[in-house]
Amino acid sequence: MTRILIADDHAVVRSGVRRLLADHPGWSVVAEATNGKDAIAEAQPDVAVLDYRLPLLNGIETTQQIRQRVPSVEVLIFTMHDNEDLLRQSFNAGARGYVLKSSAPEQLISAIQSLATHRPFFTDTASQVLLETFVTGKSRVERALTGREQTIVQMVAEGHSNKQIAQILNITIKTAETHRANIMRKLDLTSSAALVRYAVRNNLVQA
Repeated sequence: MTRILIADDHAVVRSGVRRLLADHPGWSVVAEATNGKDAIAEAQPDVAVLDYRLPLLNGIETTQQIRQRVPSVEVLIFTMHDNEDLLRQSFNAGARGYVLKSSAPEQLISAIQSLATHRPFFTDTASQVLLETFVTGKSRVERALTGREQTIVQMVAEGHSNKQIAQILNITIKTAETHRANIMRKLDLTSSAALVRYAVRNNLVQA
């Protein structure tokens, strides 16, 4: 039996994925989560299907923490966002599959089939990104923020204080403050409102 976790903050998406997987023999959706923190705390699945834009902790941070705690869990990023930077962040965090929500349902089925047998699943776009990264040794897109910094931007935009961010990420308040100061410096921003606008423009949170 392949145990599957679905993590997405939209109930319609979770319900749709559950129905799609229900008819597949040998698969069982053992848990659902609406945010990254709950996804990490859920029962250990064999395959975790994670949206990138999860509340509290985004899909990248959630992937990294799940893989650190239980390396045998295979992670599939299931998202509407298709860009090189996000692909590279996903794979660097430990995800071994990446499927767009706009893809045909068969793509999601094929991805889970592959990950269930510990084989990666790459779409044509993902394969091209990995090939270019291997050949050139770098991404075509230079990232201004690290994955952890993007997580903190998302949490600030969601209204979390430095203290709350520190508690959720298991870091000190001083470290959270340092991250936030570095983010403001890197992005040349001077207010929390400007940081929220940046998060919305870059799809880190919903408008």
